[in-house]
Amino acid sequence: MSELATEPAEVPADEPSEAELLRAARSRRRLRGLLVLCVQLALVALVLGGWQLGASHGVLDSFTYGSPSGVVGQLRTWFEHGTASGSIWHNIAVTMQETVLGFVIGVAAGVVLGVALGRVRALAEVMAPFIKAGNAVPRVVLGSMFIIWFGLGPSGKVALAVVLVFFSVFFNAFQGTREVDGNLIDNARVLGASEWQVTCRVVVPSAMTWIVASLHAAFGFALIGAIVGEVLGAQAGLGQLIQQAQGQFNADGVYAGILVIAVLALVAEFLITRFERRVLRWRPTALSGSTGL
Repeated sequence: MSELATEPAEVPADEPSEAELLRAARSRRRLRGLLVLCVQLALVALVLGGWQLGASHGVLDSFTYGSPSGVVGQLRTWFEHGTASGSIWHNIAVTMQETVLGFVIGVAAGVVLGVALGRVRALAEVMAPFIKAGNAVPRVVLGSMFIIWFGLGPSGKVALAVVLVFFSVFFNAFQGTREVDGNLIDNARVLGASEWQVTCRVVVPSAMTWIVASLHAAFGFALIGAIVGEVLGAQAGLGQLIQQAQGQFNADGVYAGILVIAVLALVAEFLITRFERRVLRWRPTALSGSTGL
């Protein structure tokens, strides 16, 4: 009997454990992230360095194209001494208030109407020409119209941001609702779920990937709407600062305003990405992996 007894199989000594594989994968991701960051910083340094050298040696006209040192000087002036329309923080706050309000209202309206039209085909057929016509109207025309309606206050900028955000979110929510697996809906109905329960517990969660994906572009559109509205006419805001700099042929001021807007957009993108990862943690890694775009 002792000859027939088998000893427990041993794991080969050179076989890595699961913990070691996870640590190796995390290490590779960190190394890749560091490499990508280094390449990005190198590109920024190359562009800014070439721009500064060109402006310093007369290859680029600094009056027309500005220079990195001039942009830094303009930012220092704004942050230390303020602007003609108040402190730079006040202008940033005005733009962000308009952007966030337009973003929230536009997302809510886009999700509600997108899901509603995706669920009710007859309603979608009735509203289709109006949705397409509204989406075809140039946004600059709408901005001018909103200024006539609401004046130079923040209401017109919020309205323009809402319009830009709405269409971006609406089409994603509508398509996401249409893409929901019909078997899931049928099974929910068999189990006795009402149409409201089917919508809230099956359709909306299933379409959430489409909806959340649209938020990245939607916030950018909200920021664009606020800035364009301020450029057309405003009492304060980053768009108004850019318009003032343009009127004074101050290229450094235009670039400084664009740089502040870009930083705000990157911060918002970081927060939306964190929100996306938290809401969509159930997705497989292959689907939830992001390239940063």
